[in-house]
Amino acid sequence: MRAFAELLEDLVLTQSRNRKIELLLRHFRECRDPDRGLAVAAITGDLDLPSVKPALIRELASEVSDPELFRLSYDFVGDLAETVSLIWPISQAGDAPQSLGEVMDLLSRASRSTAPAILRDLLDRLDASQRYAVIKLATGGLRIGVSARLAKQALAEFGQVDIGEIEELWHGLTPPYTALFAWLEGRAPKPVSLALAPFRPVMLSHAADERDLETFDPAEFMAEWKWDGIRIQAVGEGGTRRLYSRTGDDISRAFPDIVEAMNFEGTIDGELLVRDAGGSVAPFSALQQRLNRKTVSAKLVREYPAFIRAYDLLRDGNEDVRALPLPQRKERLDALVATLPQARFDLSGPLSFATLDELRALRENPPEPVIEGLMIKRLDSAYVAGRPRGLWFKWKRDPQVVDAVLMYAQRGHGKRSGFYSDYTFGVWRGDELVPVGKAYFGFTDEELKRIDKFVRDNTVERFGPVRSVRADADFGLVLEIAFEGLNRSTRHKSGIAMRFPRISRLRWDKPPAEADRLETLEAMLS
Repeated sequence: MRAFAELLEDLVLTQSRNRKIELLLRHFRECRDPDRGLAVAAITGDLDLPSVKPALIRELASEVSDPELFRLSYDFVGDLAETVSLIWPISQAGDAPQSLGEVMDLLSRASRSTAPAILRDLLDRLDASQRYAVIKLATGGLRIGVSARLAKQALAEFGQVDIGEIEELWHGLTPPYTALFAWLEGRAPKPVSLALAPFRPVMLSHAADERDLETFDPAEFMAEWKWDGIRIQAVGEGGTRRLYSRTGDDISRAFPDIVEAMNFEGTIDGELLVRDAGGSVAPFSALQQRLNRKTVSAKLVREYPAFIRAYDLLRDGNEDVRALPLPQRKERLDALVATLPQARFDLSGPLSFATLDELRALRENPPEPVIEGLMIKRLDSAYVAGRPRGLWFKWKRDPQVVDAVLMYAQRGHGKRSGFYSDYTFGVWRGDELVPVGKAYFGFTDEELKRIDKFVRDNTVERFGPVRSVRADADFGLVLEIAFEGLNRSTRHKSGIAMRFPRISRLRWDKPPAEADRLETLEAMLS
C-alpha cells in the first residue's frame, strides 16, 4: 500500500510526461501482482467502489474533527483527499494493510451499511500519505496528471511492445491484468482478446505549417473540413456495437441513437456531431450536453440528435483495410455509409483545390462557423496508428483574440490548491462587465504567483473557494484571451460562451475601460 501511495505522491509532484512514465515503469518493476495491475486500473478509471462516495468521506471527517475546522480546511485546501488525510487524527488502531490488494479487497466487499465502519477503521490504521491514496482510490478522482493513454504507453514501454498492441487488447482485459503483465515480462504468450468490437488505435495528424505546405504537390493530397466535434470510432462485430472516443473510452451508453443505427460489420473513423433544429451541424456546446454521461434521457436524445460524419474505414466486414491507400478506403466507406440511416451517418466529402492559394481561401472562408479548419491527407497514405510524419495534417484557422477583464478567481486543485488559478473573465456591456468564459492555463508559474497576489490584494467578496475581484473602468486586470470559437449560451448572462479559451497574455499595461465590448463578440457570431 505504501508503494502505491508513494507512486501517487510522486506523480502529483512531477509535470514531465517522460518522468511520469519512468515512475510508472519503476512501479511495474518493483511491485508484484495484483498490486501493480490494480494501480493501473485505478489510473485508467477501471475500478469501481460503489459503496464509498465523497459524501461518506466528508461525513466521517466531520465526525472525527470539529465540523467547522473541517469546513474551513477543505475550503482552503480545495481537495477532499488531501484535507481528510491531514486532518484525520493519529490513531494506534492496529497494523496497516500491507498491500493495495488488501485495501481493495476490504473496500470492494463493503456494502452501504458496512462501508462507514470499514473505511473509518482503514483510515485509522494508515498514515497521512496512505490515507490520501485510499481516498483518491475510493472516489475515483485521482487528478494526478496521468491519462489512461499515458498508462498504456508506460505498459508498452515496460514490455517493449507497440502501444497499438496494448490498445487493441485493452477492452478484452480485466483488472488486475495478470495475463497482460505475464506477456509483457515474457513469461507467457500474448493474451487473446475475447472482446468483440474492440477499439483500434487511431491515426493522428500533425499541425500544418504554411511554409511546409508551400512544398506540397496538391495532386498528391486531398482536403476535407475539420469539424468541431469529437473524434470517434464506431465498431460493429458479430452483433456487438460499440462507440469509442479517440482514446479508447467506450461512450456507447451516452449515444444509444447512434448505436441503434450501427447495423454494419466494420470499423468507421469519424467525427461525432449534433444537429440543430434546422438540420445543420450544431455548435460544440450542443454536443457537450451529451458527453460524459453514463446514461442519457429520451429528452436529450430528441433535443440533441447525434450523428457521425465518417472520415475513414479501418475494417470492412471481416477484412482489415488499414493497409489500403486512402482513395480505396474512401470508396469502400462510401459504399458502407450508403447502407446506413442518413440521419445518423453521412460522409466527409473531399474539397476541390489545385493550388495552395485555393486551399488557403478554403481555410479562411469555411461555409459554417463550426468548422475549425482543414484536414490535408496524402492520397497514398495507409491508416497508420499514432502520429506518423508526412501523411496527415491539420490546418486550423487562427484563434480569435479579445481583451477581457478578470472578474472571479477560484482556488485550483492538486499542486495549485494554494493558488487562485481558475479565472472567470468578462467584457463590457454598457457600463457593466458580463462573464463570457473561464480559463485556467496559458500562464507561467511566475505569472500565476503574480495573479494570485493580485486576487488576494483586491478581493471584493468571497463565496467559499471563489473570490470576486475588483473590476471597474479604472482598476482591474486585463487578460488577452485566445479562443477557437463562440456559441450562443443561455447559461451565461452575456448570452455567449467561448470554445477552448486560454490566456495568451497578461495586459498589466492596459486599463480595463479599454477591454473589448460584448458587441465585438456578437459580431464574431454573425
